Amino acid sequence: MAPKMKVVILGANGTMGAPSGAVFAGAGFDVVMLARDLEKAKTALGGAQSAARAEAVGDNITLGTYDDLERTVAEADLIFESLAEDLSLKKIFFDRVDKCRRPDSLVATGSSGLSIADMARGRSDSFRKNFLGLHLFNPPQVIVGTEVIPHLETDPKVTSNACAMLTSRLGRKVIVTRDRPAFVGNRVGFKVLNECAALTEEHGVAFIDYVVGPHTGRAMAPLATIDLVGWDVHKAIVDNVFANTEDEAHPSFRLPDFMQRGIERGQLGDKTPKQGGFYRKDGKSTEVLDPKTGAYKALEKPTAIPFVEQMKQFNREGRYQQAFKVFADASGSEADLMRRVILGYVSYALNRVGEVAESSADVDSIMSFGFNWVPPTVIVDLLGAKNIVAMFDRYKLLVPPVVEKAASKDGKLYHGGMLDYGRTLVG
Repeated sequence: MAPKMKVVILGANGTMGAPSGAVFAGAGFDVVMLARDLEKAKTALGGAQSAARAEAVGDNITLGTYDDLERTVAEADLIFESLAEDLSLKKIFFDRVDKCRRPDSLVATGSSGLSIADMARGRSDSFRKNFLGLHLFNPPQVIVGTEVIPHLETDPKVTSNACAMLTSRLGRKVIVTRDRPAFVGNRVGFKVLNECAALTEEHGVAFIDYVVGPHTGRAMAPLATIDLVGWDVHKAIVDNVFANTEDEAHPSFRLPDFMQRGIERGQLGDKTPKQGGFYRKDGKSTEVLDPKTGAYKALEKPTAIPFVEQMKQFNREGRYQQAFKVFADASGSEADLMRRVILGYVSYALNRVGEVAESSADVDSIMSFGFNWVPPTVIVDLLGAKNIVAMFDRYKLLVPPVVEKAASKDGKLYHGGMLDYGRTLVG
């Protein structure tokens, strides 16, 4: 019998460290979870068991501190870094890893969008060849979408072996993405989320989550999603993209000022229940943020809008074509706002093909299995490529070449089935 693969996790008590440990341990790997002290490591073990919903996952986990790094890394097949999104901090740990790792061991960062090449720069030849990004989406024990991000010096065999391991041993839905800020999933997803956050200053939180809710093709409403992710994580992602890219949607990545003020007050979303985020629990009731004042007030359900309710009903019945006919035909400012956001998602996502993603299928895969959002090409097919090109023009959105090509041939873009679409529609 082949020996078990040994995995060392750095930053085990972080947001992604514990659940990532659960994923590896649940697949039968021997996992060593390292944290600053044993108490934090024990907390990480509890987090891993909770994520796996099984205490037995702890049978494959050993705990340690960073004092054990050199000894445990020397024995590891995979070193998985899950520290905070701080390049300087990561480099300190990679310095230590480079000095003690086996030449054939794989080193992976779980970064959600920092430069893989910057992390590898200055390391040994062996480190650089065996280093890549391995971006799991939160929570990884539930969401199987995964991005593998090689840099220019990553050995292609290392990339293919990592993809094979993730697919066959961990059951992940894997895409390989280029080393660009935020990669594919977060680049596309947080453009939409940040745009929705900015719209709350004019329209209010509850209204945006209602009009751009699950009926438009996502498992959760956008602002509730930001609260789940954490305002601090959201800021790190959009700030990185805003500082390091220059594309057609660049202004959409500017963090709203009210969110910066909220972060300074300690409002980070679900992880700070007393301070809140866009929403805050007050006993059994829920309060909602007023972005203009920073105050909270009792959440009131928005007045029902007919086209939203119609789309919800059609989606519940699996009549997706009819739902998006309502999307296309609805009149009024609310419908225009919804279309601008959702068509903006489709345009931006498919314009990343060739820049960050290899194909529209890769974009579809990560938005579906990483974000639980409807694949953008499904929306193209439901509306019709020619029709959506006209709608892009109407809203002054850049027409992706893949859509232009489909419109010229009156063809389809999506290669999966409608069940993939339907599973994201819970509205």
